[in-house]
Amino acid sequence: MSLKFGTSGLRGLSVDLKGKASAVYATAFARHLLTSGQAKAGDPILVARDFRDSSPDVSATCIAALKNAGLTPLDCGTVPTPALALYGLSLKAGALMITGSHIPADRNGIKFYRPDGEIDKQDETAIAALAAEVEAEGISDEAATAEDHSAIAAELFYERNIALLPEKALSGLKIGVYQHSTVARDLFVEVLAHYGANVVALGRSETFIPVDTEAVSPETLALLRKWAPEHGLDAIVSADGDGDRPLLADENGVPLRGDLIGLITANFLDAGVVVTPVTSNSGIEASGSFEVVRTKVGSPFVIAGMAKALAAGRNGVMGFEANGGLLTASAFTLNGRAVSPLPTRDSFLPVLAVLLSAEQKKPLSEIAAAYNLPVAAADRLENFAQEKSAALMTYLRASRDNLEAFLAPVGKVKTLSDIDGLRVALTDGSTIHFRPSGNAPEMRCYVEAANQDEAETLLNKGLDLIRNFG
Repeated sequence: MSLKFGTSGLRGLSVDLKGKASAVYATAFARHLLTSGQAKAGDPILVARDFRDSSPDVSATCIAALKNAGLTPLDCGTVPTPALALYGLSLKAGALMITGSHIPADRNGIKFYRPDGEIDKQDETAIAALAAEVEAEGISDEAATAEDHSAIAAELFYERNIALLPEKALSGLKIGVYQHSTVARDLFVEVLAHYGANVVALGRSETFIPVDTEAVSPETLALLRKWAPEHGLDAIVSADGDGDRPLLADENGVPLRGDLIGLITANFLDAGVVVTPVTSNSGIEASGSFEVVRTKVGSPFVIAGMAKALAAGRNGVMGFEANGGLLTASAFTLNGRAVSPLPTRDSFLPVLAVLLSAEQKKPLSEIAAAYNLPVAAADRLENFAQEKSAALMTYLRASRDNLEAFLAPVGKVKTLSDIDGLRVALTDGSTIHFRPSGNAPEMRCYVEAANQDEAETLLNKGLDLIRNFG
């Protein structure tokens, strides 16, 4: 079976998740909450889903399993993951988000939330062990419905987001919303319109489209670059399937990197501590007055880093991933109001923070260029067997000679980091980073260089090295 925990919840093929497997993991999660004292019999638990074809079936099976386990499921429908998390925090209730996020439509997953936020790696281990017990016992894969709370969850999230900026803060901007199949598509239109933006809805799809905000596909890039001049747009906004990773393109239809979006937001919030993975741009440390803490890739690691900063008495603690998903561990004061922490990836706050900068009559391309970060690029090889990824990483870690021989076509090794994958600084000042996906047959390559041409050349060479290994 393909199901396994990765950087963001349980993932695998849809055919493996549908039916008994989803009942097994929902039951295991319910038992974990009950046995750990985080929930008691009869407590509410929330369930939401994205728009991929398999999600309604998985959701219905999970609802039945949660009922049978002694909890009271509430159906939150198709809302963004941060909206589900916010509603769960308000009720002090656990939650499940049925989503494969940005991965292809033939895959799906479940994100789990405790009453106080995302599960951590220890929770994952406990849930996996309980799942094995539940499966051994045998379990039905019946389906069920639950009381509809989708409007309540969506309204709570909408109210949070219309309180972040001053009234009509985005008036004068013409903003496209690439709606595709993201569950954030309607809320983005409503929130941006509330702030006075002239909103143009684009590319709505009834077929699921896997939009990866960290490695934007050529098809999506072509659409963005077509729409921006065609409609005279100042920006184009979108998100991945479950609405927790932002996609924000400038007036030319060129996407801003997610880590730049996070960096702009950190300065907007006047953050004290920024927690971000090793894959985020190396120029972040020199681009603000905050302390930077680096972690492995995945929101659980960012959350653990934020928790450590809070425990040390730090204020203004936030984090972001290279995909742009932003998390807050501290309350921040915005527009004269305290905004409560939301320690899960959110696409709305970072989008609004960057657009507010654009409203100051500066094009997004100019705002991005002013940060003068090393030029970064990233891509992945899909359908790259996980066994082959593991073999490559084992070979590179086996000796310095292996690493230097492998990288000889692109440069000489200066230093390396093994926090997550292998990130190598080369003697010419560029960087190349190889990292296997934690939950899909994919191998990612990240690079930084002095200019766009050099970054693209290095990225293509890095992907070729991976492709030709063995």
